[in-house]
Amino acid sequence: MANSSNNGLLFWRDLTPFSAPLHTPTSFSPNILIVGGGVTGLVTAWVLLDQGYRVTVLAKEWASFGTRQRLTSQIAGALWEFPPAVCGQHTDAISLQHSKRWCITAYHIWDAIAASKTLAEDSGVRMKGADFFFPVPIEEDPEQMSKMLEIMSSGIRGFRRDPAIIGERGIDTSYGAVDAYEHLAPIIDTDQSMKWLTGLVERKGAKLVTKTLHGDLFHQEAALRAEYHADVIINATGLAGTELAGDNSCYPIRGGLIRVINDGTDFAKLDHALTITADAVHDSSEIVFIVPRNDNILLIGGIAEPHEAELCLTLDSPIIKRMRARCEAFLPGLRKARLDREYPLAQGLRPFRQRNVRVERELRVHESTPAGATLPLLSRIIHSYGQGGAGWSLSFGCAGDVASLVKEALLDVPARAMGVEVLAAPKPEPFSVPVTELADSRIMARL
Repeated sequence: MANSSNNGLLFWRDLTPFSAPLHTPTSFSPNILIVGGGVTGLVTAWVLLDQGYRVTVLAKEWASFGTRQRLTSQIAGALWEFPPAVCGQHTDAISLQHSKRWCITAYHIWDAIAASKTLAEDSGVRMKGADFFFPVPIEEDPEQMSKMLEIMSSGIRGFRRDPAIIGERGIDTSYGAVDAYEHLAPIIDTDQSMKWLTGLVERKGAKLVTKTLHGDLFHQEAALRAEYHADVIINATGLAGTELAGDNSCYPIRGGLIRVINDGTDFAKLDHALTITADAVHDSSEIVFIVPRNDNILLIGGIAEPHEAELCLTLDSPIIKRMRARCEAFLPGLRKARLDREYPLAQGLRPFRQRNVRVERELRVHESTPAGATLPLLSRIIHSYGQGGAGWSLSFGCAGDVASLVKEALLDVPARAMGVEVLAAPKPEPFSVPVTELADSRIMARL
């Protein structure tokens, strides 16, 4: 089985898109049971299969492509974002630090996939311009300034900070955007990508089982391990973490996206993502999220409704009407947009938790009583849930950490809670750019 000295996965080195696993499993290879068939579960399966493990993925349902409700992973806008993401719900310092690392790992892997014309078409992944707009000059918002400098210094391609982007994209100047930057970002056709990921892990040898689990996994760990001959169990179930991980801090944030035809007939065809994030305007009710899904569909959003668990929105729902009006005011050409008749409104529940993303081993300990003595017995459950609306952006980064935790679990190393990472070497001084030069010369870095 493969050994890796760090969790920073690299495409081609640590995982490949080929049908055969990168490292062929042997009769001694551990068996891994992954619970959850969304993007987090499938990407985790891919990583582990290429490391030589035997993998079973268990899910209550799989990606579907008709008019009925689709998986949350399919509903997602799937625009790669540096955290905090558009909906602005990422507040835990520990999770945020890890998420920044996770998203950079995912960025480079999605970028490598998109670099191949064949892979890009098969996977539904494209690198396109992602434009972010701000109601004040970025220098006047310290959090946004810091975030922009982190993006510039993180190896993200095509960075350009220039207020002229506002006019270039046809944004209505009366809406209030005064500053902007853009960079290249993975934009993913989630229906196509989920179909591709499911087929890929099957070809690499994963067994897919359709089944619904109920109750805390911890209390049924021994039974599940026996039933599936599993050495380790991975919980990648999203909102089901409330029940399966005994985590009462999980909650849904309802989202909705209008789907319109983006073929250049009714308005100028959009090839860039256009966003105003919640953290930029400090208001989750003022999100603008306009993203090309594929060559013909444009997504218009968005909304973030915490603790709303009913999927009962329609095009006539007041919040959806306000969302559309907000986006049309921002980009007037959208007033002429035609709805996608087959699937005009996508809605789903983002799986959040109070302390945001959880990627860690089960901290509870079983009790064993051999010969009447009570002894602790470590759990071999690993959790990866709470990614919220950022499952695609964090996917490979989380999977890399899960793979490391699998190695620990197999050695029965005591579990540790997630914490702030301590760097082995002194942290370098923050990236610094003279504010006047950044603003006046409209620095462009096309990498």
